[in-house]
Amino acid sequence: MSLSVIPLNSFAFKANSTTAKKSQNSTQKSNQNPVSRKGETMNLIKGTFIAGLALGARLLWEIFDSEFLFETAGNKAVKIVDKTKKSASGNKKMFLYLGATVAIIAAGISGFALLYTMFNAPKISYNSKLNTFKKGKEMDVYIGANEAEKEIYTQLSSKAKLADNEEKDKLKEQYMKMKMAKNHVPDFIRLNG
Repeated sequence: MSLSVIPLNSFAFKANSTTAKKSQNSTQKSNQNPVSRKGETMNLIKGTFIAGLALGARLLWEIFDSEFLFETAGNKAVKIVDKTKKSASGNKKMFLYLGATVAIIAAGISGFALLYTMFNAPKISYNSKLNTFKKGKEMDVYIGANEAEKEIYTQLSSKAKLADNEEKDKLKEQYMKMKMAKNHVPDFIRLNG
């Protein structure tokens, strides 16, 4: 019978150490706060632009009478289509007129929305900083509470493996108390399902 020494630089040792490092990195990444300033800024820009679209459409409708609006945009559309698509005829030309009219109105509304968004840029910047800070703190508390909850469940599980019936009843009570005091998800997170 011969005994051989397994060298420390063997493949099995390396594989175990790399998987341990990967699992350690994955738990660190899962514990990071997912709230970012860029994401908050994009949400605020999107919301402001949509509000600007609605405000622009309402303003355009109020300033111009509906007949005058469609007449003016329609006349511009006729000039554009007649100048660029001379060979079109019949239904195709009518659809081109209709499409150009809608495009002119949409360009006016989106131009107003863009100006509205640019006008509100300082407010968006300030609110994104504020929202990121507030949501970041809420997520930090939530993540920390989840880690503590996970550690308590792990301790309860390890104690239950070695416990007798009386201790298991006490552990079951503690487990039920933990379930009732469940960590609540922050308000700004939407859960699917």
